[in-house]
Amino acid sequence: MAVKATNKKPLSGNRRSHSCRATKHTQKVNLQLVTLEDGTKVRMSAREKRTLNKTEKAA
Repeated sequence: MAVKATNKKPLSGNRRSHSCRATKHTQKVNLQLVTLEDGTKVRMSAREKRTLNKTEKAA
């Protein structure tokens, strides 16, 4: 079981049709399963994964 490492929540909003009718919809977070260097598995967003890779390459 992977640990959830992000506090992000789904965004909600309205879909608008051509006639301007509104229906609710949610935009879910892009969660990825990442294995860290110590072997732990973590679910984090794709944005956080990119930031983690960027900081690892810089160090």
